[in-house]
Amino acid sequence: MGLSKAGIIAFEDGTVFRGRAFGAAATSVGEACFNTSMTGYQEILTDPSYFSQIVTMTAVQIGNYGINPQDVESDGPKVKGFIVREISPVTSNWRSNQSVPDYLAAAGIPGVEGVDTRAITKKLRVTGALNACISTEDISDQEAVDRAKKFGGLLGVDFVQEVSAKQAYHWDPERLQSTPFTVAGTHLQCAVSPTQRYRVAAIDFGAKYSIYRKLQHHGFDVHVFPATAPAEEIREFNPDGVFLSNGPGDPAAVKYAHQTVKSLIEHYPTFGICLGHQIITHALGAATFKLKFGHRGGNQPVKNLETGTVSITAQNHGFASTREELENAGAIVTEINLNDGTVEGLRIKDRPVFSVQYHPEAAPGPNDADPLFIDFYKMVAQHA
Repeated sequence: MGLSKAGIIAFEDGTVFRGRAFGAAATSVGEACFNTSMTGYQEILTDPSYFSQIVTMTAVQIGNYGINPQDVESDGPKVKGFIVREISPVTSNWRSNQSVPDYLAAAGIPGVEGVDTRAITKKLRVTGALNACISTEDISDQEAVDRAKKFGGLLGVDFVQEVSAKQAYHWDPERLQSTPFTVAGTHLQCAVSPTQRYRVAAIDFGAKYSIYRKLQHHGFDVHVFPATAPAEEIREFNPDGVFLSNGPGDPAAVKYAHQTVKSLIEHYPTFGICLGHQIITHALGAATFKLKFGHRGGNQPVKNLETGTVSITAQNHGFASTREELENAGAIVTEINLNDGTVEGLRIKDRPVFSVQYHPEAAPGPNDADPLFIDFYKMVAQHA
């Protein structure tokens, strides 16, 4: 074998890591972050919430089960770059039809392996989020650092419109993406017959396909609307409920969504996830703030303050809601993160509206929070 091509990761503070290149011959800039999930790299690569970010995986080896077209969370990889300790030289799974390097190469995304991912992770935990440059091309350390410094960051930037649907559409009208919705043997304890399906208007801020699959599986016909769809368009559709999806970037920057959601939550049962949760926060007049290094992985402990139960959750976010402002705005903080005490869930006292900061569809991750989709179904059924 010949020598592997060199790859570089450079941070805005001048720190440089060099390793071996894989994926595309390209240079990208973005915010560096890390994910602690042991598996699920394909879902991470294709999660639109990672748009504008360079992701480091903390698991030692990535790629051993390859890539398959069934498990993607969007129409392709959304990360700006991918950093791993070791990319598996073998892909072994009956569903796999492509390796991670080939998948990223086809998408034009650079990857670097053979670097100390523990050192990168520790650096980000100590210093906080940093802008970075990743390159598999022949550029100098200084040029890479300079490019990292020029990246504008996430604060105040609307990345949602880069990943949102461009026009409204009916998600999987033939219901091929979810398991049958039946009574016998189901774990769904619905308030009405589970044969009753409800129309949900899902506002796409950068949604993962698995969320739509879960909504469909739990009794909803999912109709997707672009992030910029005005409240009037949603009202004309006359949904039974509204869903607000995850997505990338600074929630404070999508002011058009704040106004739309402020109007919709007055009239419709509403469920928000991740960015959707943060947009509800702004719709109530409360603020969000940037976390030091974010929550990204499949092992985040969340405590429900109303029931006392603790769930292990999948998360991917770099911003959080301000608790005191939420409570002053009339919301009840229902859940908190046990690692740092940040807000993980809310509900509005006098309206059928609730949201969570984490990803209950768990792709990848644990299934502890799956019953939230049942809760949403019951809530919509009660107000239909």
